[in-house]
Amino acid sequence: MGLVRPTSRLWIMRFTLRPRSGCLVLCLSVSLLTLLLQSLWVPPEMTREEPAGAGRSPEEQGHHGNGVRRLALRLEALSSQVQRLARERDTPQPAKEELTNLLQSLRQDQEGLVRSVERELQRMAQKLESLGHQPHTPRPQDDHRPQTGLREVCEVPEDPVYPHCAEKVEFLQARWDSDLCYAFYGVDGTTCSILTYLSEREDFCPPHPGRNHSAPPWHQQPRTHKEKAEVRTTLRPLYEVFGGIQGPAGRFIRSRVERLSSCWIKAGHRIRENTTKTTSLQKRVLLYPGVLSGGAGQRFGAMVDQGGPLGELVQWADLSASLFILGHNLTFTTSQNHLHSVIGAAPGKGSCPIQMPLPFDLIYTDYHGLAHLQGAMGLAFQHYQCRFRILDSFGTEPAFNLGTYARSHGYNTLWGSWRLQPLQYMTMFPHTPDNSFLGFVSEEAMVEQEEREEEVEPGPYRKDNTAVVYGKQDYMWQGKERYLELISRELETHGTVYQPPGHSAQLPSNIINHGLLTQDQFLQLLRRAKVFVGLGFPYEGPAPLEAIALGCVFLQPRFQPPRSSENSDFYKGKPTTRQVSSQHPYAEEFIGKPYVWTVDMTNTTDVQETVRAILRTEVKPFTPREFTSEGMLERVHAYITHQDFCSVSFPTWPPESALRIHLGPLGQSCVSVCRRASLVCEPALFHHLNNPAVFTRLGLSCSSMDQEVDNHLFPAYSPWGRRCGLQRERLLFSCAGSDPVHRRLCPCRAHRAGQVALCPDCL
Repeated sequence: MGLVRPTSRLWIMRFTLRPRSGCLVLCLSVSLLTLLLQSLWVPPEMTREEPAGAGRSPEEQGHHGNGVRRLALRLEALSSQVQRLARERDTPQPAKEELTNLLQSLRQDQEGLVRSVERELQRMAQKLESLGHQPHTPRPQDDHRPQTGLREVCEVPEDPVYPHCAEKVEFLQARWDSDLCYAFYGVDGTTCSILTYLSEREDFCPPHPGRNHSAPPWHQQPRTHKEKAEVRTTLRPLYEVFGGIQGPAGRFIRSRVERLSSCWIKAGHRIRENTTKTTSLQKRVLLYPGVLSGGAGQRFGAMVDQGGPLGELVQWADLSASLFILGHNLTFTTSQNHLHSVIGAAPGKGSCPIQMPLPFDLIYTDYHGLAHLQGAMGLAFQHYQCRFRILDSFGTEPAFNLGTYARSHGYNTLWGSWRLQPLQYMTMFPHTPDNSFLGFVSEEAMVEQEEREEEVEPGPYRKDNTAVVYGKQDYMWQGKERYLELISRELETHGTVYQPPGHSAQLPSNIINHGLLTQDQFLQLLRRAKVFVGLGFPYEGPAPLEAIALGCVFLQPRFQPPRSSENSDFYKGKPTTRQVSSQHPYAEEFIGKPYVWTVDMTNTTDVQETVRAILRTEVKPFTPREFTSEGMLERVHAYITHQDFCSVSFPTWPPESALRIHLGPLGQSCVSVCRRASLVCEPALFHHLNNPAVFTRLGLSCSSMDQEVDNHLFPAYSPWGRRCGLQRERLLFSCAGSDPVHRRLCPCRAHRAGQVALCPDCL
């Protein structure tokens, strides 16, 4: 009986009799005890006399003894899990009479159950004892096999190639039962089982002598996937991919893809004609919007029907359509359980690596999903993080991305410190060139559809003298009454504010409120309106571009001083130092007049004169190429074809021929320096500037060359003392950031017309 701790038997008895965990725990406990009896039961054919040890190694003989102990320990862990789940679920308790009857029934069977367990354990112990005393003649191939049975003795090896082995063994000896995944991989608390795990499932210890050894399964390369990515001409199979998305968010994503389907297919044909020489291999892609997962996902989804933010859903819908049209193999999920299944996560809390090579070439997720992946992948998370692409609406600057630097320089936030390549973060607008601009598609497809159906007159849209206000919840309107009154004097003003059942929105009396509209109804309203009016919030959403694409002028407030993490609760904590000068900086800077007018909302004269100027202006529908379906396909195809964050070498795309070196003045970021030259900063080209020869080419005489201090402003030149600084941490190459003592060396480049993400030679 030495193989099972006495406390295990006492625990079984106590657990059977404890009523306070509820009916669910009691029923599951009985099932688990039954499983234990089935595991210990020796089938009749196994009780026949057989030569002890015949054809079996000591490892195989000892397996049964360790199996009993592991089973008991797993049973304890499962019991704790069941009790926790019962508490979390708040399972209704059965009626008192029913619970009493159930307990009486269990008590009647208790004595017989315990006697059965004792008999089976004694029977197994006797068999193991007899097997242990039988002589065993090792076969030649057994000489160096690890001893994992009853006589097993393993010593922790000292190998300079594996300096952390002893530390990891000590950790698991104390904590191996803290996560079910260790027992799943065969760890039972013994040194030998821990060494086996650390050498075969992780890579912290050397392999056992004489044991076949290869890289851990999750390190191994999966079967090569060589199918070409062919542009597709239908989106119908994509709707099946969306099948698992439930609720309002899922309906929105699918309906948007369906509404734009004809536009996507046309754009796909044009892309196929222009990219025949750069056809890429089909990628296996996982899309996991973590914001839609679990309880948080249900709350986010519910907001869709109450005027909540739709920008993220727009981007997920358009990314899915882009990847599918480009011919890639997609898996889309919003379930953490499904996520664990498709990536091969071990059961438990995520302390262990996944069971197999990651079956996806790319994983698109968000900050929430990144945390879920880390919790599921264990050690494999860092191994595969080069395959992640993070949809990040407002951007993550390098100073926030590197944890050690962020903590020591005051850039630490809840959202940063993931140590990814900054270009792995993908933004909604090209406001942060340190990240990749993913974008979305304006609703220009609906314009084409109406023109085909002859629902509008040829030429410019027929516009009514009306304005539509941008703001679906009434709190956004508070304090804007005077601003709206001035606009209403010149234009009939409409709102689309959510009204809870039985309540009316608190809006000025001169506003015609339509309530929350479907996307189709909202677009119909914009088609007839002349002006789309911004209230200052929400920041940087997709709606202004959709309005401009439908022939509206966008009127928005100017922020003085600019909004930032220092003076705005919304931006506080976000991993960016951007100074936001208006509600929609992209519309102001990249589009501008006559489509976008920015005013001081508190200046009565400015507002009145601007509205009258807009009324005298005629505009046609306009969509920047980068926000058309063809422009997005072009951009996504370029990223998939050329961006490689798994290589240890410096990037080769964009090509060095695109580089234009600029030396900035004191106190300016490279974003500003390049923009003033009508160029954009390209962080992938920084490494070409990070050498002493570049300072000489620029005519700078350096008294010292600083390479010992991390600084996200480097490479840079300080005229005080003629000090030059090189960047030693490539993750800190940053277009953002400035200070009054450094002149930054900036890698600028030109861009294609209407496609800021791509240089003229990038395709």
